[in-house]
Amino acid sequence: MKSLKALGSKLATAREQIDILEHGIDHEHPVSTFPFAENLRNIGLLPLKPTELETFQINMGKMCNQVCQHCHVDAGPDRKEIMTRDTMQQCLEALKNNPSFKTVDLTGGAPEMNPDFRWFVGEIKKLKKKIIVRCNLTIILANKKYHDLPEFFKSHEIEVVSSLPFYAKDRTDKQRGTGVFEDSIKALKKLNETGYGMEGSGLILNLVYNPSGAFMPAAQNSLEKEYKEVLKRDFNIVFNSLFTITNIPISRYLDYLIKSGNFEKYMDKLISAFNPVAAQNVMCRNTLSIGWDGYIYDCDFNQMLDMKVACDSQHVSEFNSNALKNRSILVNQHCYGCTAGAGSSCGGAVA
Repeated sequence: MKSLKALGSKLATAREQIDILEHGIDHEHPVSTFPFAENLRNIGLLPLKPTELETFQINMGKMCNQVCQHCHVDAGPDRKEIMTRDTMQQCLEALKNNPSFKTVDLTGGAPEMNPDFRWFVGEIKKLKKKIIVRCNLTIILANKKYHDLPEFFKSHEIEVVSSLPFYAKDRTDKQRGTGVFEDSIKALKKLNETGYGMEGSGLILNLVYNPSGAFMPAAQNSLEKEYKEVLKRDFNIVFNSLFTITNIPISRYLDYLIKSGNFEKYMDKLISAFNPVAAQNVMCRNTLSIGWDGYIYDCDFNQMLDMKVACDSQHVSEFNSNALKNRSILVNQHCYGCTAGAGSSCGGAVA
């Protein structure tokens, strides 16, 4: 499987995705177009404003060893965009000068594939920030140079967040590729052997569930209980928490929805499930997303739609905390994914 960009798909462009979200696939297949902004206005949240700058999320590149069916980044081995050390230095300067950021969240692609990943982690650690790495698990087995990642994570006290679409082989492999479930289980065992997820170790291992089809996730608490019971029983694997994430209708997931004939129904589900409490707690209110090229976005999803922050401080080289704290957060129809039901964020449900 290739990325949408490598395939030359129209959906590889942000403009095409936004047009479909706002107007539907074509005139014969109209989509529910009640503007997300109007829902915010109705509950007194427009313009949507930041509450605090606490999490500095950095996309280290779109290169990945996997090509997952629902990837909103359109990542894969054929994507060569990666963050340079110069841009990392600019990120470090922003972190040094803005102590309100307590957490640095490293994502990708597979962030570990960036050749400066380990150097960057070491420099962030010097700033005494909490570090989260979003590890796809299979990278640990992909090449000998990654085999020691569990020990590296441990030595830097990194919190590991890993996607496991389901606790069964068929559904995981369908979404992420043949053999991914088996390799993920092997990687989780290695992390457990290093102490991750073990009671009293202080080494946090969290898993992420996102649906494999055109539906919203089940309740986070009940699904976490299921995951823990099955993974312990079948594989003797333990972990700390499960985060349920609603699939956002952009990039490859949008492509899947259109090809499967589920786009309109899925949007209807998200819109009808709008939750004002979830809207108050959306992650863009305390998080900034930094692209691999240093541009700043309200969230990871806005980044993939090329919706840069609406203020003068649009690049990390010109980071201005006052401008960013006082900006209005950009919203569009994809934001319904973060506010439907119990809500969704990089840390799971929000309501």
